[in-house]
Amino acid sequence: MEELKNAAYFTEYEDLEVHEIMLRDRPRQEAYKNAIMNNTSLFRDKVVMDVGAGTGILSVFCAKAGAKLVYAVEASNLAKVALSVIEENNLTSIVKVIHGKVEDFVLPPTAEKVDIIVSEWMGFYLLHEGMLDSVIFARDNFLKPHGHMFPSEATIYVAPCSVPSRFDDWNNVDDVRMNSFGEMLRRQKSSKPEIINMPPQNLLHNGVAMFWMNLNEIRSEELEYITFQEVIPIQHQGKHQGFCIWFDCRFPGESYENAIVLSTGPAAPGTHWKQCVVVLPDTVCEELEENSPIAFKISMIRRNDDKRKYNLEVELIDSNEIEHPVPCDCHLTKCILVKTHLQNMDIS
Repeated sequence: MEELKNAAYFTEYEDLEVHEIMLRDRPRQEAYKNAIMNNTSLFRDKVVMDVGAGTGILSVFCAKAGAKLVYAVEASNLAKVALSVIEENNLTSIVKVIHGKVEDFVLPPTAEKVDIIVSEWMGFYLLHEGMLDSVIFARDNFLKPHGHMFPSEATIYVAPCSVPSRFDDWNNVDDVRMNSFGEMLRRQKSSKPEIINMPPQNLLHNGVAMFWMNLNEIRSEELEYITFQEVIPIQHQGKHQGFCIWFDCRFPGESYENAIVLSTGPAAPGTHWKQCVVVLPDTVCEELEENSPIAFKISMIRRNDDKRKYNLEVELIDSNEIEHPVPCDCHLTKCILVKTHLQNMDIS
């Protein structure tokens, strides 16, 4: 069954329109191009592996950055497109297109391991599609010690939000109240998260990091079950109707502060990943004032029936029954007292 799902996954990626969307995604394209071309000192005369090469454009960037050899590994029949792109750019002496899964790849007998692994493996809410497992396999089997991963870090963020497109917009549709339709629509869509462009003004908080990974160290087992529990004070008054999830990826650079970061957050330029929104049931949505505490637990659980997908679960918790961070900016009396005490200690 899992093999059939994998076959379907690779077949879907043979649709050229999927790749057109990615190639026209300017933040995606510019992040990878700049991360590679701004680091020619890392790529010069080095061996690179491009995992899930797709159309081969990242492999071309690597070759232009000075790599002496690039393995462009692509499991789907899109490998034929990649080969055409490589030929079109006169790079067949440097870029070798490998039609097959990276798990089946074998280095030539006299070949050295690679210096750099490049891959655009990210899916919705970062982990959807499960391609990171293949990147980890490539790292563990083909990357030299102290080799570089592009990207090198990834962070998942979460923030409470309003979702007027699912709630308030149905109060008035051309002077007709359609809240009953909106309620039925929410019920129909309640089994899976929404992938939408979230306007920044609909966030009730700027977001907190719920998961961070170092691509040189993360293990596949750590991706099976991710859970995060927190209390955060509302920064912007509004209706709490859901949770918004997005991710950032950081690439190696001359300095950590100046490294290229690809952000898919609501305030960043739009990408094809958009943002993932988990809509709450009507019964728990409420208007919240600034500094009101929201306590919640959010979990990403890999599905047993399809390892490339996750179940997202959100649990709201009574903010009086959970330990708050110290200091906490929420309006609960105990947090105000603790914060005041800490401020007095700083003054003295």
